[in-house]
Amino acid sequence: MKKLTDWLLSIILMLGIISISVVVVLNFRGLYYFDIDYLNIPTLSGYTKEQILQNYNHLIDYNSMFYQGPLNFPSMGMSSSGRSHFEEVKEIFVLLQQIAIITTILGSIGIVWKLKQRQVQFFKYTCIITIILPMLLGVLIALNWEKVFTLFHKITFSNDDWLFDPITDPVINILPSSYFMHCAIMILLGVVLGSAVCGMICWKLMRVPANRLQERYPSAKFRKKVLFQNR
Repeated sequence: MKKLTDWLLSIILMLGIISISVVVVLNFRGLYYFDIDYLNIPTLSGYTKEQILQNYNHLIDYNSMFYQGPLNFPSMGMSSSGRSHFEEVKEIFVLLQQIAIITTILGSIGIVWKLKQRQVQFFKYTCIITIILPMLLGVLIALNWEKVFTLFHKITFSNDDWLFDPITDPVINILPSSYFMHCAIMILLGVVLGSAVCGMICWKLMRVPANRLQERYPSAKFRKKVLFQNR
């Protein structure tokens, strides 16, 4: 039963780390503000920096689970297929935000419950299973980002609405694939950080000095039980 709950909690924490990393990065507007100049987006798109910021900020606001209403870019046109694609994107974003909230609540309850039982092994399991994803994706991104980007869209969406025509959907000109690559790298770094934190917590909690154990648990039998649980 202990092993089962350890792995269940580890999966919940892994989903929480990944969903939180995605939500935080995709709402981190500072990255895009930097990329506007770094990727020379005004020159590539033909829009001014002010226009780019207006349309980008509106798109980010639209993808929030708290935003109600249709997507209407301040200074850009949009085709019906483009609108349909962004509606699908919002559904995914909202789902990720809901997963982040649910896993944070369940994960917090699970951590408190486990620590009260002096069980910390789940932190190690979380560290291990969480680090697998960024390692795999990191290799794929390094080998060929464009193929990974295309494959992601083909897997995620059941239609070709994501293949924008710059004439009817000029928003694609202000969202270069290099920007999404930067997002992917930051998400992977966030996941790696979450995995490392879990590993450090486990390492710290498992290094309980014998004298502190004796102070807390005078019974030798109970001390042995605590040490066994934390292996």
